[in-house]
Amino acid sequence: MRRSSTLLLSLAVVGGLTGALPATASAQGRQDIPQSHPLWANAQAKVADTAPAAKLSFRVYLNQRDNAGAEALAQAVSDPDSKTYRQYLSPDQVRDRFAATDATVNAVKAWLTGNGFSIGEIPSNKAYVEATGTAAQTENAFAVDLGKYRVKGQTLRAADKNLSVPANLAGDVLGVVGVDQATNLFKPDHATGSGTPSDVAPGPGFRNAPPCSAYYGEKIDTTDPAYNGKHLPYAPCGYTPAQLRSAYGVDNVGADGKGTTIAIVDAFASPTIYSDASTYAKKNDPQHPLKPSQFKQHVFPANPVLEPPDQCDAAGWYGEETLDVEAAHGLAPGADILYVGGESCEDNALDVALNYVVAGHKADIVSNSYGDTGEDIPADEVKVFNQISLQAVLEGIGVYFSSGDNGDEVARLGTPSPDFSASAPWITAVGGTSIAIGKDGKRIFETGWETSKSTLTNGVYGPANYTSGSGGGTSRLFEQPFYQKGVVPDALAKKNQTGNKKGRVVPDISAVGDPNTGFLVGQTQTFPEGAHYDQYRIGGTSLASPVFAGIMAVADSFDHFHHGFINPVIYKLTSRTPAITDVKHVDAAVARVDYANSVDASDGLLRSVRTLDYQGLTIHTTPGYDDVTGLGTPNGLLFLLLV
Repeated sequence: MRRSSTLLLSLAVVGGLTGALPATASAQGRQDIPQSHPLWANAQAKVADTAPAAKLSFRVYLNQRDNAGAEALAQAVSDPDSKTYRQYLSPDQVRDRFAATDATVNAVKAWLTGNGFSIGEIPSNKAYVEATGTAAQTENAFAVDLGKYRVKGQTLRAADKNLSVPANLAGDVLGVVGVDQATNLFKPDHATGSGTPSDVAPGPGFRNAPPCSAYYGEKIDTTDPAYNGKHLPYAPCGYTPAQLRSAYGVDNVGADGKGTTIAIVDAFASPTIYSDASTYAKKNDPQHPLKPSQFKQHVFPANPVLEPPDQCDAAGWYGEETLDVEAAHGLAPGADILYVGGESCEDNALDVALNYVVAGHKADIVSNSYGDTGEDIPADEVKVFNQISLQAVLEGIGVYFSSGDNGDEVARLGTPSPDFSASAPWITAVGGTSIAIGKDGKRIFETGWETSKSTLTNGVYGPANYTSGSGGGTSRLFEQPFYQKGVVPDALAKKNQTGNKKGRVVPDISAVGDPNTGFLVGQTQTFPEGAHYDQYRIGGTSLASPVFAGIMAVADSFDHFHHGFINPVIYKLTSRTPAITDVKHVDAAVARVDYANSVDASDGLLRSVRTLDYQGLTIHTTPGYDDVTGLGTPNGLLFLLLV
């Protein structure tokens, strides 16, 4: 039976993993790093040994000093009932108070160099020591054997058991990222909803097939048979920035995000990103161009010693970056955007990218649109992420993660689960909705995004099969955080738990995600006639996260302060004010036409009906807090005034 490798972990307060797990002796003078071995790396899944001369880079993350004190302070600076609310620390203050000591850093460096490794980066917050060497050196240093294992359609490197370190260093080592390739399982959370190839340049292009609507309900499908007795509206062609700003009530409020920097973290970097994003703004939002001074990139150079990153789809990440940048700028056209690109998803450079933003407080808001399928990530890597996100809270940086695009994950995992990193407690998990925006730019309705598809064949609609939807559910890794107590129903918090335990429930809040009521993006793609800029509709919680990040940037400029970690505030708001709109189930569907070959009608058309807020999952859109949309969606000016 599939189990998460971090199943037994829990939280001491809200964000830090409990220290109740002992480091066990694995050999004389050594101690295990608890649960640092992914359970998918088992004898049945092994396909080969790792070549001894293979090169790899990894990062030894270091425990911060006084983790309990850091968690207590993080809660205090983010809780509106606290006397020290929003009294954030600077990066220097965090380092001086909580970071590993120079003596600890030097001891870890000495051990690594003594084992033949070359020392790489040590960031300003002393979060980790980077090292590069061979597989044979790594096996010797951590007392493991490295192999290649088949998991979820990939072949990934991992150790055969828990990593271990010298006993005198065990108390200093938080975890090791990069020895295994578990985080290669992270994927971007965007979707066209077409069922056809959706990745972008240098991959294949994608275009919307007509007819589609400029706004919800503009065109009605009277050509095809009625569906359940109704002629349905054609899906929108893709909402524009102005339509989304209007629908969420952040237009004409005297604030546009100016003075706030939104960081976007993804893998790789699109070579055409600024050209595409600036062209998109000129075509679709000409009053709000993306100025060169508003956009910066920090892209980590490719590491030449790594094994070829054949598991990483660079083209798909280019599409993710394009969506994130255009959506964030579209909702907060005055904000600055910093794109931080990991060198690859190999050995997951995404933790380095996120730590770069946090260690130097490079941004006030961070949008992340990727995640694992479920929570099957080694415990030491979970702790690493938790420590980075905890520092973000201390500094007043809001970190947002898409909740995932596969609903409750039952179809892929066999059991319900939210996705990590969205399930982590010190970040804000953003779920997805299906939204109907009328001719006047106002919301006609908004419901949970869980989509089913009925294909029209020979004049008959086939069965409605689930395709995609907002990720959500109850974590097996993290206990219920303080901010969810008394708001999230016990019936949800007790799912996936034993006894009377309660877990962290995802998501926290939501915004548009459904690709059938999605966002128009513009991007250089490869078409039969060549590579060039074109536009198409896209969605996913990869859309919801930068949309909500943009709304928060507007809130920053509207309120003249940076909001930081907002979960404690929004959970109090929902029970006291109408600042957050409750999302409820709506029976609705749209007609959809797609090119069979994704780009033109030469190979025919595919016709289908997409039902909104499909009810066949273990998670559901309900009145009040729910595990599809969380608390709901921001309610315009009231949200800006009260958040």
